[in-house]
Amino acid sequence: MRILLVLSAVASLAVLPPALSAADEKLLWLDAPATHFTESIPLGNGRLGAMVFGGVAEERIVLNETGMWSGSPQDADRADAAKALPEIRRLLLEGKNAEAEALVNKHFTCAGAGSGRGRGANLPYGSYQVLGNLRLKFLDVPPQAAVKNYRRELNLADATARVVYEIDGVKYTRDVFVSAPDQVIAIRLTASRPGALSFDIALDRPENFKTTATGPDRLLMTGQLPDGKGGTTGVRYAARLRALMRSGSLDNTENTLQVRDADDVILLLTAVTDIKTFSGYRADDPAATTAEELDRAVVKAFAALRTAHLADYQRYYNRVRLTLEGTPPEISALPTPARLAALAASRPSVASAKEGRDPGLAALFFNFGRYLLISSSRPGGLPANLQGLWAEEIQTPWNGDWHLNVNIQMNYWPAEVCALDDLAEPLFRYIASLQKPGGVTAQKYYGARGWVAHVLGNPWGFTAPGEAASWGSANSGSAWLCQHLWDHWLFTGDRDFLKWAYPILKGSALFYSDMLIEEPKNKWLVTAPSNSPENAFLLPDGKRANVCLGPTVDQQLLRYLFDACIESARLLGTDADFAAELAKKRARLAPARIGSDGRVMEWLEEYREAEPQHRHVSHLWGLYPGLEISPARTPEMAAAARKSLEARGDAGTGWSIAFKLNLWARLRDGDRCEKILRTQLSPVSIRATDITVRGGGTYPNLFDAHPPFQIDGNFGATAGIAEMLLQSHAPSTGSTGSPQASTGQATEIELLPALPSAWPDGEVKGLRARGGVTVDLAWKNGRVTTYRLASATPEKVRLRMNGEVREVTPEKL
Repeated sequence: MRILLVLSAVASLAVLPPALSAADEKLLWLDAPATHFTESIPLGNGRLGAMVFGGVAEERIVLNETGMWSGSPQDADRADAAKALPEIRRLLLEGKNAEAEALVNKHFTCAGAGSGRGRGANLPYGSYQVLGNLRLKFLDVPPQAAVKNYRRELNLADATARVVYEIDGVKYTRDVFVSAPDQVIAIRLTASRPGALSFDIALDRPENFKTTATGPDRLLMTGQLPDGKGGTTGVRYAARLRALMRSGSLDNTENTLQVRDADDVILLLTAVTDIKTFSGYRADDPAATTAEELDRAVVKAFAALRTAHLADYQRYYNRVRLTLEGTPPEISALPTPARLAALAASRPSVASAKEGRDPGLAALFFNFGRYLLISSSRPGGLPANLQGLWAEEIQTPWNGDWHLNVNIQMNYWPAEVCALDDLAEPLFRYIASLQKPGGVTAQKYYGARGWVAHVLGNPWGFTAPGEAASWGSANSGSAWLCQHLWDHWLFTGDRDFLKWAYPILKGSALFYSDMLIEEPKNKWLVTAPSNSPENAFLLPDGKRANVCLGPTVDQQLLRYLFDACIESARLLGTDADFAAELAKKRARLAPARIGSDGRVMEWLEEYREAEPQHRHVSHLWGLYPGLEISPARTPEMAAAARKSLEARGDAGTGWSIAFKLNLWARLRDGDRCEKILRTQLSPVSIRATDITVRGGGTYPNLFDAHPPFQIDGNFGATAGIAEMLLQSHAPSTGSTGSPQASTGQATEIELLPALPSAWPDGEVKGLRARGGVTVDLAWKNGRVTTYRLASATPEKVRLRMNGEVREVTPEKL
């Protein structure tokens, strides 16, 4: 079938008040083909993904589909776990943490192998897996030395990858995008000389696949993933490709297509699985569904496919625009990996001369994070996992699942403030799906009402504790998830959403209300057993332990959750008795306290730390993402949080660095934020793929390095940059920051709360504050020069900027 190859024009961004002269930071580019996954270019539509390597002799495009999960539903709850609970608690109350931890390991972890300690590909728990590889093998390619003017780029403004190079005077171009409207990966290959394109096309994956040429222009790859039980109930999938040409010849072998002497070629690929889970796109017959999808796509011109793709993508991307002035032209012109290296090599002090600074790189990283969220999380789909939706392995690190002790939450930290709140819908669906299995877990382990989820999550409804007490006994993951439900209400004021979310919040609060116990020293109510995520302490006898009573993070989370339920019940006019019960218990929760060393205490007792610079900073949750600690409202606690961060250090895993960026932003220390962001942007070798808890930074393609690749650091850094420019809360005594709450006080919005001296001039448009306020602002020499607040339901706010506070009413949107 002939398709006209006419590219549509890219829609321009709407212009709001006075724009700065600097170009938008929208191009990520490299001057060589990728040799590793962390050099390739990511594309996605929330369900389908592609990683473009850009090889000259052979193009490899890694393919992904979010339903590619091995494993299957399982009963991971121990039937008799609750019988051990009284003894575990007795030991904890007597200070016998090591003995309690041994009992948790014996009786209070999940049944069976659980996640396989992050290697669950062939277990019922499962693993997110690569869909496969699309390989284009080009014929008669000369040595690499003959290749000139090579460039591989990702344009964040139109979500399109382009590869361009020259050989013997012929210019070769490849354009790739992943369309959400048409659910296809679209690839266009052209050459400046007629008949210069000759290559073979193949589809493969490491295991469990069969590829067949179903015609001279068509390939079909099918297979089934293991269910982890030795059965045949695993997820089935299909990937189907169609090649379209205007000239030359197209033929096939049994499992490849052969393009010869073509001027231009279009490849369209789609894929689907039959995964049966709480959300996501699925098909009962993947092969038939992919055929139908391709039949719909091939009748459209490439230009029409691209126009629909642009309209869909840009309605998300164009909501926010950030410009940071000050990058020298010779720096901004460098390939992206070279910009990372130049920034690392400069390392100026925060107060030094401007040389070596690259504010534009921070803007590019911010835009890249927004791009990744748009590309990996769409309404009706599955939530972004530990790698978004991109993976090249069968055994993805940590199973590519959803970790509930910071990681999935961090994935969605930018959603509200960056006006991408509708992209959090998959997260909300996931949270809702946990109620039924989490209700069983709550009963079997704690004899409690409501529902609970611990640390690990997959599409099969896993809510049990993890395999080891040292990390798997943390039980506040569900409370942390619920913060996103309440925050969505705070940012949007969507009453229908609150009505939908309230039963979920209530079920979570019911669980914690039931499982709290009284500690003997102060008569506070605390969680038990639990741990401060993945961190250990030293007992008086020097033994190392993790399991404890009421770690600080739990108590902060429960204050937030209980306040959210109390306020929701008031707003909805329901459950007054339950709200009163929660209020009484909230008043008895163990408070966050300052230790003898002036730091925020991480545990109920002032234990010595086993790892003083541990990657997790969970005990500072009340500073960020919570609203309990504030330099303005709780200055002593904020000072203690600062001391805690100083002791922890700025380094760590990629996501840990991003967490600290947000924490320092809440402390209003812009120069420290800039220093930490430099650490986040430290170049990490593509060979750094082993799991480690040190050496976080950024790979050449701007993927976050844990190491290995883990996407939460990208999202956390994007949220942190937004937090440096805009913060919002209600100046009330509660911990939830509810606008127009029972205190009657207005939302407070602060402009440039943590602006570093390295970003003296800039502009941002479209950020969102709590209360549903859209914020645009520009600044010069570190001071706001223009601003605009707008809201669909304008109500008076307190605006803090340039050292002054004033009351203003936003414009009507």
